Amino acid sequence: MAKVKFSALISDMRNKLNGSVFSKNRGGSYLRTKVTPTNPQTVAQAAARALLTSLSQAWKSLTEEQRAAWNGAVGSWTTTDVFGDIKNPTGLQLYIRLNANISLAGGTGVDLPPVPSGVAPVLDLSVDVDDSSQSVTLSDITTPVPAATALYVEATPGLSPGVSNANSKFRHITTLAPAAAVGAVSAAYIAKFGAVVEGQKYFVRCKFINQLTGEVSQPLVAQTIAVA
Repeated sequence: MAKVKFSALISDMRNKLNGSVFSKNRGGSYLRTKVTPTNPQTVAQAAARALLTSLSQAWKSLTEEQRAAWNGAVGSWTTTDVFGDIKNPTGLQLYIRLNANISLAGGTGVDLPPVPSGVAPVLDLSVDVDDSSQSVTLSDITTPVPAATALYVEATPGLSPGVSNANSKFRHITTLAPAAAVGAVSAAYIAKFGAVVEGQKYFVRCKFINQLTGEVSQPLVAQTIAVA
């Protein structure tokens, strides 16, 4: 559904409307034709859908008091929409969002809303990719992973060196548990995408997830060209 922000005239418009998509980049607002991609029905997609279905069903199993607690906690978990406006989730949305994040981080789901306690930021990140040793190594990031926190790691397949925006190409490759050393993720990368190739560009994106509250840090992206 398209989102519209009105002033004297329309000042901004986002998302889909019929066969069109409204968005914005550095050049300003733009309109493009909506394209529906093929649905490969991957294992990751199936798992994500199953998790959301499970959490939706679990919400119905909560007591009235528990649901009331989630509804009452939404003011502590505001988000910012595409226009920069502050939005409150519903109790259901908050329950699903936090428990989904906790699940991704390998934590134990919660029936009552946690109190926000913060999450470690990803302050810096570098990635090195080597064709001869078939290695993908993360560096310059906090190590080991902080307590009660997981490091969620995504990456792209090898891309053309001219690619500068890889947002649609990221796929989850591994999640590092609390106290795990951060370094080589070669096995996880190759299991997902296959061998790395000299001269191709590789992107990695990392974020920390609080296993107790479901809070997520801002992701940080690193890129490199694979060397021989």
